[in-house]
Amino acid sequence: MGSISALDEKTGRKFYLDDPDDLKRGEPLVFILSLHGGGSVGAWQRAYFPAYQYKEKFRLVIATPSSKTTQPMRRWVAETDDDHLRSIVSYVFDKYGKENIAAFWLAGHSQGGMTSNRLLGDKFFAERVDGWLSLSGGRIGPIELPETFFSPVRASLTPMPQGSDAPRPGRATMPDCDFSFIFASGEHEVVALPETSPWADKYGAGPRVRMPDLVDTEPDQIYDTLRDGRSNRSWGLKPRPGTAQIYIYLNARGGWLIADVVRLHKGHTEGLEPKITEELIRMMIAAPGGKAKALR
Repeated sequence: MGSISALDEKTGRKFYLDDPDDLKRGEPLVFILSLHGGGSVGAWQRAYFPAYQYKEKFRLVIATPSSKTTQPMRRWVAETDDDHLRSIVSYVFDKYGKENIAAFWLAGHSQGGMTSNRLLGDKFFAERVDGWLSLSGGRIGPIELPETFFSPVRASLTPMPQGSDAPRPGRATMPDCDFSFIFASGEHEVVALPETSPWADKYGAGPRVRMPDLVDTEPDQIYDTLRDGRSNRSWGLKPRPGTAQIYIYLNARGGWLIADVVRLHKGHTEGLEPKITEELIRMMIAAPGGKAKALR
């Protein structure tokens, strides 16, 4: 089928849906629900994390919606969006057959990552999701953001959630369910990446192991054009090639994948380059899956 604009009949809202052009009936697929960040839209997210370019190679189906709330900026809100997101998941499971969903991953950039974290506290998602790819969307286990992080967008920000356990940029809560977790971040949007992981500790994983660096000679597709000329390295600059450091916490119980990825010399809004996009997807499809098949 390729790429289409699909309709959620329950809410009347459209979303991008990508699947293999040569899809065969009954073949196993990895499903990714890809959520944009605050102030963004589905089309931007689709270019920021271009998983659709690998849908044939890795047998992917990717749903990329847009949030409904637009004031004071576009962002995901439980009251206006969660039913739509549940409906998309049900649509995909029905269309392709839940028995054919080899794994279901949430992928979210920035506030989309915070939303993914929140959704994992919802039973509907907790019993279906096999993995969460946090694209600068919060790490389980706090990290420190540089003071310059929000400088280009400070005037348009809405207040951050309050409370010690509230998810916010740089910090995710500990969901009460099992899944693989990949945290990917630009080097300049964190003060330092911790050497330990509470999520790895939960599953008794060993110390992190640094894998070979991944070098991209081609640039990414997109950046924050609204702040071109007044951004900084923490928020993100223009597209360019890059190098990524990959850390894996090995031997987690259940085989769950737990990893940190640092994109050197990058900030919050530069899109993902081709090789790191492919490697992240390769890691996702190699991780355990099958929650969907266990549903009655």
